[in-house]
Amino acid sequence: MIQALLVAAVLGGSPAGDEVKVTPREIDDLLPNPGMGWQTFHRFADADPNLAGLPSSSAYFRFYWSEIEPEEGKVDFAKLDGHLAGARKAGQKLAFRVMCAGTSEAYLYVPRWLLEKGCPGFEYRYARSGPLHWVPDMDSPRFLEPHLRLIAALGKRYDGHPDLDLVDIGSVGLWGEWHMSDTGVALPKPETRRAIIDAWLAAFPSTPKVMLIGDDAGMRHAVEKGAGWRADCLGDLGGFSKTWNHMEHFYRQALEKAGAREAWEAAPVAFESCWDMRKWKSEGWDIRYIFDYALDLHASYLNNKSAPLPEGTRGEVERFLRKLGYRLVLREARLPREAAAGSALEVHLLFENVGVAPPCRDYRVALRLRARTAGRSAASAEGTSIEGWKPGKVAAKEKVELPPDFPPGPCELALAVVDPATRVPAVRLAIAGRADDGWYPLEKVEVRSR
Repeated sequence: MIQALLVAAVLGGSPAGDEVKVTPREIDDLLPNPGMGWQTFHRFADADPNLAGLPSSSAYFRFYWSEIEPEEGKVDFAKLDGHLAGARKAGQKLAFRVMCAGTSEAYLYVPRWLLEKGCPGFEYRYARSGPLHWVPDMDSPRFLEPHLRLIAALGKRYDGHPDLDLVDIGSVGLWGEWHMSDTGVALPKPETRRAIIDAWLAAFPSTPKVMLIGDDAGMRHAVEKGAGWRADCLGDLGGFSKTWNHMEHFYRQALEKAGAREAWEAAPVAFESCWDMRKWKSEGWDIRYIFDYALDLHASYLNNKSAPLPEGTRGEVERFLRKLGYRLVLREARLPREAAAGSALEVHLLFENVGVAPPCRDYRVALRLRARTAGRSAASAEGTSIEGWKPGKVAAKEKVELPPDFPPGPCELALAVVDPATRVPAVRLAIAGRADDGWYPLEKVEVRSR
């Protein structure tokens, strides 16, 4: 129990007015908190041996349109429901992107019925070699109407779903990356790209969203409407060219062009490794520098493609994960030693976010006062929201209302950060003393009769 690790100080006054200060002990455990962390890729945590014990609360998947609407108007919700259930079973939430163009062996990445109904399009070979592919003309109403209908259907069913973590705004370009490099095919018009972005934003108002950097005007529009951003080649320090790389010559410049440098304050930042960490090590690139670069840009996620960690890098990964996203420490709680039935127990709290980004979900600080003898409790689960808590210290004041008939005697005051929809603890704090039910016991409080 935490009180064994506390410093208690009486601040003066009569016994009924005495106040105790609780200072929990900070821990350095890796915490599997929602809305952040080390993402698995096209697999769930319980089927990813390359996690090797690292916590992961997010499973990232990409789907081609052809996979999820093989028949017009019949979205394969069972497929997506299965992925959401798989994420829940693994202790994760699902992040996803929908794509319309690729470079594998397939000719089509959109449903065949779209082509058969007369949607115009373009054939291409990636890098002028390999198999022939077809991409729809996204400026055509014959593409836009059914595609926007698909997006709306996905949002109607899944926005706010408890097992949905993140929506990656895709649709346009190779792999949904907002470019058609080395294909000879032009991107759709800016107004078309904006219409697709708006459709995703409108369909998922309650779900955190990101968009890949690269389409400057499109990303500026998405960020202005509340989206975060994603970058998919973290670690490139010269793998494509000796004179150009993503980290020195692209990311920060693209953020400036899109006006997205401050987007992290209200929405997630997600990275995907370039190749994977094995390439970083084989090239002799400075892994700490790469991780610190991501932290400096206030990252909340990193997807290493579920690849193995190179030998000797585990310590750097763990150091990174202790700073990635948000990490909340309860520094201090001040509360009275006694409370009267029929009154409110007021508790002053001081938290510190020692991570690099804010939480982007509306989880709430909750208190619970439990009578040890009678087993009764009074809890406040609708307290201060942690959403938007940027790095640094945050003060909060919470109350527990005691009913007039609350039994007198010694009680235990506990704290948790809960999902307001379920009132179940959802976020782990970086302090010692977490109980099996997810609550953190703070101190004893004597309840007096009214």
